[in-house]
Amino acid sequence: MLRNQQHYVIIVAGGSGKRMHSPLPKQFIKIHGKPIIFHTIQRFLEADDSIQFVISLHPDYIEYWDALIQEHNFRFNHRVVKGGHERFYSVQNALEIIPSNAIVGIHDAVRPLVSASTINRCFSETLTHFSAIPVIDSVNSLRYINEHRNEIVDRAFIKQIQTPQYFDAKLIKESYCKEFSRKFTDDASVFEANNHDIHPVKGNPENIKITTPIDLIIAKELLR
Repeated sequence: MLRNQQHYVIIVAGGSGKRMHSPLPKQFIKIHGKPIIFHTIQRFLEADDSIQFVISLHPDYIEYWDALIQEHNFRFNHRVVKGGHERFYSVQNALEIIPSNAIVGIHDAVRPLVSASTINRCFSETLTHFSAIPVIDSVNSLRYINEHRNEIVDRAFIKQIQTPQYFDAKLIKESYCKEFSRKFTDDASVFEANNHDIHPVKGNPENIKITTPIDLIIAKELLR
């Protein structure tokens, strides 16, 4: 890992877990005795132990977070900010405390299987290209369907997008000064809307986002 550039990571952890059908937000569900978000953070620490973290949490769970830190004696360099009612605002709040002369990764709390090679690749590529977005090939057949069309899509040109999405901090902070739009499905789309180029890099296939109970079963096996 190149350490001559400040390395920040925002962990977006404001989800409610509705699709998981759990009373506890999915980032706090335990796998092998440890909350999912701790598994996620550990992956980054293993890649670069100099990372400074900003954890964006729903305001209702900040005290719960503090208790978890104490319970598991999980110490790392981080600050907590309040999340917003949309992911966009959660990231926007976190970016306010990131210095402009840094490289910043933005990552879903419920992706605990990101690899060190993906993290390091994204960081190093951002030094040159100002952004790095991990992608993987689509393995399924794809079809475009609406009320007027029903046709096959060439999956060779379709990529699945992952996090962490890395950016030059100054440029992504400027990008998040825009008004919120429903078209912003991830951080890359916000960056692109501010007329910046997106630089795709190789992700890792096991870097799934835990959204449904099936995803939880898969993650348990992969984290075993």
